Amino acid sequence: MTVTRTAPPTQLDRVKWCHSTRRVRADSVTGLDTDPKDIRSGDLLLVEVKKISQHRRIQLCDGRYSRLFPGDLVVLAAGDRFATDQFIGRAGVRKDRSLDLLAGGGVAGLEETRHGAIKPATRLRLHGRLLGADSAPLTLADFALPLGVIGRPKAVITVLGSGMNAGKTDAVAGLVNGLTRLGLRVGAIKATGTAAFCDTHLYAAAGAARVLDFTDTGMAATFRQPLDRVETALERLVAETANAGCDVAVVEIADGIGQVETAELLARPTLGRISDAMLLAASDPLAAEACLARLDALHYHPVALTGLMTRSSAATSQSLPVLDRDTLADPATASAILQMSRPTAAAA
Repeated sequence: MTVTRTAPPTQLDRVKWCHSTRRVRADSVTGLDTDPKDIRSGDLLLVEVKKISQHRRIQLCDGRYSRLFPGDLVVLAAGDRFATDQFIGRAGVRKDRSLDLLAGGGVAGLEETRHGAIKPATRLRLHGRLLGADSAPLTLADFALPLGVIGRPKAVITVLGSGMNAGKTDAVAGLVNGLTRLGLRVGAIKATGTAAFCDTHLYAAAGAARVLDFTDTGMAATFRQPLDRVETALERLVAETANAGCDVAVVEIADGIGQVETAELLARPTLGRISDAMLLAASDPLAAEACLARLDALHYHPVALTGLMTRSSAATSQSLPVLDRDTLADPATASAILQMSRPTAAAA
């Protein structure tokens, strides 16, 4: 390991800190490993923008977008990404010290494949891995939420999807707003995915009293993370909403039920045990039908359908209630969903 000692206020004062690093304290940085041999998901990296392509801007840790320019210095996190409409990639760096910007929220690694309509990844050059006390590599996990009392709010409602861009986040926002207008204190959680503020900002705009995602538990992305870690993070985030005094938590599971990580979560007991009710966001009625059959085989029974399919008149023929975002934002609908939850949640 080649270590360069650095005074953070001097060397890092013009650096752009990405959303993925929003919990990181800059004064924790004591040095830079300029020749790291093994880059792992969650490692904090100082990179330089070399060639701008797909991502022309990044999300900053203060909630703003920033346009990228060649030569920009950026602090972000190494990580894996799974996005069928963008990149699939893994944490790492090439021998020539180049790596790719896999997500605008601040996740970098090596592009493995990309959607046909997507440009090649914006190219970065590694300056080094950030070091903390005793020259130990700094990771997102070093700044994760502290362990607290493990509890849960009175009800937990989970939103699943048929795939990416099926309308999950809009559904979460609508339901958060409806529950809030019902007079409840609501927590909103993005439980899986890749670091980005778009979804969590929408939760906050909808009225959520506590907004959290997996980065709060020290992960840049949940793709390829051990399932035990993802489940522990989910329980921790749900407990944090209870610790914040929330009556209800609304949880979004990224991507679709066929995505490898989501499918594995559904095959295990934790998600079903935590969830008092589920909604399925589907892109169209046929996707809804296929997803409901798969979920039924796993003994999951959503209480309503939502998502992009609500734009189609064919959606009205479904066997379950079909609720668009505006309907979910109606306090009467939010109350009805609570009543359709498990008896313990509805009674609470």
